[in-house]
Order: sequence, then structure tokens, then C-alpha cells
Amino acid sequence: MPLRDTLARVDADLAAGRVPVARQRLRGLVSSFPNDLTLRRRLAEAYRLYGEPAEAGRWMYLKEDRDAAETSAFEARYHSPRRRMRALAWRGGESLAPTAFAEEQLVAVRAACSAAAGRSVGWDSVPSDEETEASRRSTFGERLAGAGCLVATLAFIAIWVNGVVALFD
Repeated sequence: MPLRDTLARVDADLAAGRVPVARQRLRGLVSSFPNDLTLRRRLAEAYRLYGEPAEAGRWMYLKEDRDAAETSAFEARYHSPRRRMRALAWRGGESLAPTAFAEEQLVAVRAACSAAAGRSVGWDSVPSDEETEASRRSTFGERLAGAGCLVATLAFIAIWVNGVVALFD
């Protein structure tokens, strides 16, 4: 469905009081057009109607006229740079940002995420929380396996020493 038609449906949904439906349509549009700040503003307005300042702050994060309380709520909900970067749902590089302010915000978020990850991270390759958690689990699992091998080796040596001592008694 063309952008204009979907926006007309959003307007009709909002006029009829169907805020959740309008919000879903706008989420789909932002997903299809992630670099359109006007769509992000419309989505933020829908979240304001729904009474969710953190989500309104999420979608207004790249706008210079954003509300400070909503921005703080967004940053509190998505506290790590990686979560914030994933929540912004930007695609492509910062150079695609339509305003200098949006570009500065995107650069700052990506730089913080890269620093936290210890490697360069791009907007199309943001590590998920599951990937990070899986790497932590595998590290824990590797340590646990190593400790198990150490215990088994010590038990084998203890049994062997006990056998040698029993042999000469």
C-alpha cells in the first residue's frame, strides 16, 4: 500500500479513536522508511496519545525539538548504548540523516555502542542482547567445562596414587 494511503488510514484511525491500530500502521511505515523523521514524529505523537513517554522519546530522539523528559525516559528504558542503538531502528549510515542534529545523535549513539562492544559497530550490524548473553553463557560454560576436567583429572590422580600406595603396603 502506498505511503499516502497508509497515512490516510492512520488519520482515519486516529479520528475514530483507534490509537493502537494507528500506532501499528505507523510502526510498519517506520520499519519500511526508517530514515523518515516525519514518520518518526507521527509515531511519537501516537505514543503520546497512548501515554508512553519513553516510546515517544524513542521516536523523537533524532529531532532537535524533542521533549527532554521523553528523551530521559527513553534513555532510562534503553540504558545501554547497544539497546539504544537497536531501539532507534536506523538503517544505513549516519550520512542518510536528513538533518545535522540527527546525524550528530546517530554518530554519538554508534560511537558509544562501538566503545561498549570493543569493536566497530554499524547500524546494520548491531549486536543483539541475545548474542551478548550467548557469548557470556559460552564463556561461563567453557569455564565450567574446564573446572570439570580439572576435577576429573585430580580424581584420577588421587585414585592412581591410592592404588600405588596400596600396592606397596
